[in-house]
Amino acid sequence: MRSLAAFFTFASLAGLFLVGCGPDSSTATKSPSASDSESMASGSMAMEPNTELQGKISIDCSSTVFPISEAVASQFQKQYPNVSVNVGVSGTGGGFKRFVKGETDISDASRPIEASEIEAATANGVSFIELPIAYDGLTIAVHPANDWVDQLTVAEVKKIYTAESPATSWNQVRASWPDKPLKPFAPGTDSGTFDYFREVVVGKEGSLRSDMSTSEDDNVLVTGVSGSPTSIGFFGAAYYEENKDKVKAVPIVNPATSQAVMPTREDIESGNYAPFSRPLFIYVNNKSGSRPEVKRFVMFYLENAVEMARMGKSVPLPTSVYEIAIDNFTSRNVGTHYQTADGEKRSGSVVEVYQSANRLEGK
Repeated sequence: MRSLAAFFTFASLAGLFLVGCGPDSSTATKSPSASDSESMASGSMAMEPNTELQGKISIDCSSTVFPISEAVASQFQKQYPNVSVNVGVSGTGGGFKRFVKGETDISDASRPIEASEIEAATANGVSFIELPIAYDGLTIAVHPANDWVDQLTVAEVKKIYTAESPATSWNQVRASWPDKPLKPFAPGTDSGTFDYFREVVVGKEGSLRSDMSTSEDDNVLVTGVSGSPTSIGFFGAAYYEENKDKVKAVPIVNPATSQAVMPTREDIESGNYAPFSRPLFIYVNNKSGSRPEVKRFVMFYLENAVEMARMGKSVPLPTSVYEIAIDNFTSRNVGTHYQTADGEKRSGSVVEVYQSANRLEGK
């Protein structure tokens, strides 16, 4: 296996990333910020532009992973000016719908690929390489004027969001809280954040309430929560970090320790922010991965994943996970680590699950 440290100092990568974030801007030019340039002034991201590599790359993006891919774009664009990378943001589920048909080269995801999506990919002759790139802490937030919610248990979150007798006022969640209307916000159903939250709170077969205000755009959710004093919503930690002046994160009681924990970088990385800590992924079409421009872009992503995760307001993974990811990509090891041969989900920390012995190769 190659040394990750050697990859992080490798100095031959270059590229252009034209990036869009929304249905009306699927392509755009993303310029690096001054802080980005200062933090990346050395190593592989400080090389002279190379105009020899050409091609196009198509990516569909989870809104949670987008800030990381945006950070990659702001550095990669300095390098290969003749490579065009188009990024759509249709959510994890929406992205996988295109990916399994072979319509995109890379799919960004805020949850592992599901058995039904693997079956669809196999039926369409699409094999893939699964690459974890960061941790995220799904953040539950309220309006800053909300002075009664000091913390929430998973059971209380369930009272708010379950489809079965959902709370319509705050005193229905906890009797000591005021009799004020409760206005819930949530990502759309094509979002990996929605899927992950639903499974944690009500189970894979459970349903969330239907009267929520929803959007695939996490910025819309932030705006919604910040605009109503009795609101509550959930989204990726990156969007909370960018909007701390607009919304207030709620500490979540860890079921194992009974301690209320905030979605800080340290507690997300340690797993103490449970059960809402989760890994984020990119999935690469194996056929696409043989093209020079895709190969170079993915290697750039992995080699600089620690800095890219931090710039995207997420938490870097342990070095051991990046080493396996790099080995899987360079060796073209297809399949997922998160499904068994029987189609059952594997659970546990990313360090425990993302091991070579766990990989389901598929076809």
